[in-house]
Parts: sequence; structure tokens; C-alpha cells
Amino acid sequence: MKIGISTFVTDEGIRPDVLGEALEERGFDSLFLAEHSHIPVSRETPYPGGGDLPREYYRTLDPFLALTAAAVNTSDLVLGTGVALLIQRDVIHTAKEVASLDLVSRGRLALGVGVGWNREEMANHGTDPTTRGELIDEQIEALKAIWSQDKAEYHGKHVDFDPIFAWPKPVQTPHPPIYVGGSSPAALRRLVRHGDAWMPIAFTGSEEIRRVRGWLAEQGRPDVPVTAFGGGADAELVKRFAAAGVERYTVQLPTLPEAETLVALDEFARVAADYGTAS
Repeated sequence: MKIGISTFVTDEGIRPDVLGEALEERGFDSLFLAEHSHIPVSRETPYPGGGDLPREYYRTLDPFLALTAAAVNTSDLVLGTGVALLIQRDVIHTAKEVASLDLVSRGRLALGVGVGWNREEMANHGTDPTTRGELIDEQIEALKAIWSQDKAEYHGKHVDFDPIFAWPKPVQTPHPPIYVGGSSPAALRRLVRHGDAWMPIAFTGSEEIRRVRGWLAEQGRPDVPVTAFGGGADAELVKRFAAAGVERYTVQLPTLPEAETLVALDEFARVAADYGTAS
């Protein structure tokens, strides 16, 4: 099983270029970055983790810019979004950003997508939380059209545009893999219809992942790879996820200054090496 890192890159923590190089040096296979465009001052939606919203949520860098910086001094590191909030994004601009990063990184992008949880954040983008599932399904279809067609068009209820030219096209064919985040029934239906990989949070648990993998086989998708997102650096926990058939496990890295981050990565790398997954 591959071991990666998931984290929030902010203006107060390690730089993304330094982080990417440090991860590749330590044998980690991937870097997945969270996205929040902003945090509304007046917020009623409770934080899913409970308690106050952590400081890093307020200060995240744009994930595509940060991953571009991480791409510069790396050659093999998978560069992922965990997750990109498509429902808050213009689909044509997003298609351009994704294709550009895939080109710059020579085909190393993994596009994790999800509908998010912060309803006030969505509303500031003009997104109706009650139809965000329908919206993201259309957005994924539209992205695939833009990436694969010279004259792309899409006509849906929420996304609608006449034929357009849009280059560059992604390096990966037919497009960068789409990792569908979430474990709700709607997210799993989206995975079956549109996804190339599943990215549940590690809190979902290894037994639930086993159950969903069995369900995916019943849906005719037995080979969907699974990335367990944002877990703890515990060798026994990693072992349980590996036994559940997980392809990749990402350890949640706290947002810290450079020196402290490197110490934490050394410790995480020892756990991974003990399990036989990092050099």
C-alpha cells in the first residue's frame, strides 16, 4: 500500500515547494491538499470535526497553485486535491487549471472532488446547497468534455455552454483521474457513474471500506482504487486499511512551520518504513 500525506498548506506553515521536495526525499508517494476559498465571518454550519473551526481553514492557499509549486522540485510525487470544491468553482476556469497543472507536472495530478460542508461558504459563491449534488455531477461531465473534445459543449440544468475551444488538454488520457470524496449514498452513486477512484476520509473505517468495496463489485466496479484520506500515523491502523484492500493511505500532517514539519515527516516516514511502504 502506498503512503501519502494530506494537509492544509497555509501562509503560516511550510512552503509547498519545500514540502513537496521533503515528501519525495522521504519516500512518500503523494500530497493531497485541502481547499477553502474563504470562511464566512457569520457561520452557522457546524464544523464536522466538532468544536471550533481550526485556524488552518481560514488561511489555505489555492490548492492548484500550491501543487504547482510542489511539482517544481519533484518528479514522481502524485499531486492531489483533497478535495477541490467544484461546486464553488467556475467549471471552465477549473478545466484550464487542472489541465495546466497536469501539463506542468508531466501528468501527476489526481483530482479529488467533493461537495463540501460549509453552507455559508457555498452561498457566497452563489451555490444552492440543496442542489449541489446535481451541480457537481454536471460539472464532472462538463470537465470531461472540455478535456477530451476540441469543440466541447455541455447543456445541463446547472451547467450550460455552447461549443468552446479550450487548450491545453491534460497530459493524462483521457483525463486526470477523478477521486470522488465522501461516503454518503449520493457520493457513492457519483463514484459509480463518474469516478476513477474513491477517497473516503480515514474516519470512515476499514470495515466500512470493505463493505463499500463489496457494493462496488455488485455495481460492476470491482477494481475502483481506494485512497483513505487524512488518517493517523499509526502502524496498526495502516495495516488494517491495507488488509481492507486500500491502495493508498494518506497521513494527516498538521500545519506547522518548516522545521517542525520536517521533524513530523521524519516520524511519519519511520512508521511507513516499518510497514514497508516508504524508503
